[in-house]
Amino acid sequence: MTKILVADDEENITNAIAYALEREDYQVYKAYDGKEALDIIRKEQPDILILDIMMPEYNGYDVCKNIENTSQMGIIMLTAKSTLVDKILGLELGADDYITKPFEMQELLARVRSLQRRINKNDDVSKELIDDNILEINGIKVNVLERVAYVDNKQIDLKAREFDLLVFLMKNVKITFTRDIILDRVWDMDYYGGTRTVDIHIQRIRKQLGKYSSLIKTIPKVGYKMLEHME
Repeated sequence: MTKILVADDEENITNAIAYALEREDYQVYKAYDGKEALDIIRKEQPDILILDIMMPEYNGYDVCKNIENTSQMGIIMLTAKSTLVDKILGLELGADDYITKPFEMQELLARVRSLQRRINKNDDVSKELIDDNILEINGIKVNVLERVAYVDNKQIDLKAREFDLLVFLMKNVKITFTRDIILDRVWDMDYYGGTRTVDIHIQRIRKQLGKYSSLIKTIPKVGYKMLEHME
């Protein structure tokens, strides 16, 4: 059963979301401030987090910063702010999606289902041949099953969607993908954000790759591709 944490200091919103999720047969935990949310995350390791940005103790951004391992968690940010800067900040801290208040419950449930499909897809990786488990390009090494990545044998910190995007590019070396195709293949068809999301995640991955960042090449007015060798 998929475990979901709903964290919002507005009790009526938290309870309404929890009720809707429980009707969909999810296991739901509730928190009303950021500190309580972090305690539950560390204890229960939920699969999906639904985090309000404006919470006491720690806000939603602080919660994202303090999560030790988000490589297998999906994160949806709830926000009353609809500015691009606020949305970009959430994505840069590892959020997969965002939804602006007020929202329709069915829209939130659709986004939760989208994240759940990604999580289930990751679980299915264990059924692949072991030869597909390790990906290596230059000094970049990825263990797909364990969902860890290394640069020059030093583990790097990738958020869940960043990891999925890096794996996708490494499995499709020298193939150019448009931003729309990347959204379709990595985020899936139900993603509601824009193509700017791809650019943000590429930027974060490049930062982690350090001297190998140029292996992810920008194709002007098109998208991105992974190179086999440094140019």
